[in-house]
Amino acid sequence: MNSHSSIQRKRKSILVGLCLILLSVAVILISLNTGSIRLSPFEVWQTFAGYGSPDSQLVLFEYRLPRILITILAGIGLGVSGAILQGITRNGLADPGILGLHSGAALGLIVFVSFFHSMKGTLALLIPLFTFAGGVITAILIIALAYDRHKGIVPIRLILVGIAIAAGFSAVTLFLSLRLDEATYSFTARWLIGNVWGRDWVHVVALLPWIAILIPLALSKWRILNTFSLVDEMTSGLGVAVNRERLLLLMTAVALSSASVAMTGGIGFLGLVAPHLARRLVGPQHQYVLPISGLIGLVILVTSDTIGRSIFQPNAIPAGIVVAAVGAPYFLFLLARTK
Repeated sequence: MNSHSSIQRKRKSILVGLCLILLSVAVILISLNTGSIRLSPFEVWQTFAGYGSPDSQLVLFEYRLPRILITILAGIGLGVSGAILQGITRNGLADPGILGLHSGAALGLIVFVSFFHSMKGTLALLIPLFTFAGGVITAILIIALAYDRHKGIVPIRLILVGIAIAAGFSAVTLFLSLRLDEATYSFTARWLIGNVWGRDWVHVVALLPWIAILIPLALSKWRILNTFSLVDEMTSGLGVAVNRERLLLLMTAVALSSASVAMTGGIGFLGLVAPHLARRLVGPQHQYVLPISGLIGLVILVTSDTIGRSIFQPNAIPAGIVVAAVGAPYFLFLLARTK
């Protein structure tokens, strides 16, 4: 790519990023104004300025704002996680859910609620650790079964093995959930369909470090991800330790997706759709794809949660269902195009 084309691509990416940031701000403002208790834009502004009524302060700072921050962080995490997985597997159909990582995170959550029977207070800080442990176990199994002693980690095997392990872990999760008490089972059932349950500041505190640490790490690996577009032999020839870097990036994606779904439930297809839209907007280079995927994930998840809890009142619909309503047809479209 010549310097002129590179400059044009960079300018386009900056413009797309700015547009997505403005769209994100608009979606967040709309989300702050909507819900079971309506707050006008003026009331929201008054409350942020410190002049709101006690009721508006309670609604905004104790209920609405923590939930929106959770969807912001999780949307970024899932979008970037999907971009990483599609990069290291060289497969546009890769997604944390399809690879089985969400099923491992769900198993970790079931183990957590089986032992502690509570998701409130400081115990919530442990939830991302349990879902991450479940995701890591899944990743280890996938890597072990996808590894070839001559070729190393075979990208296409990651997808196929991940689908099989997801089915097995989902069956184990369902079996364990049937042994829970009624209240806990109801929670896990809602979690599995993508219900954003993290609504307190402790949940924001539990998720924030994972996103704040791992997103910069992922962004710093854009050059490595660009080399993965080549075959492994050529990548090795460029001085890249292919298996080590692929493993590190896979663990980064596992941590991002597991921590994100710990607070938002089993959100599917977001990690698939966001990177695809990013590549359509800014091209295949990961220095642009990674941040744009995160912004698209943010917009999609905040919008989906806002739609689910405001338009369909009094019966709110989980954000995962809204995302799936868009993501599933898009997934079928991608399958049709890859034939």
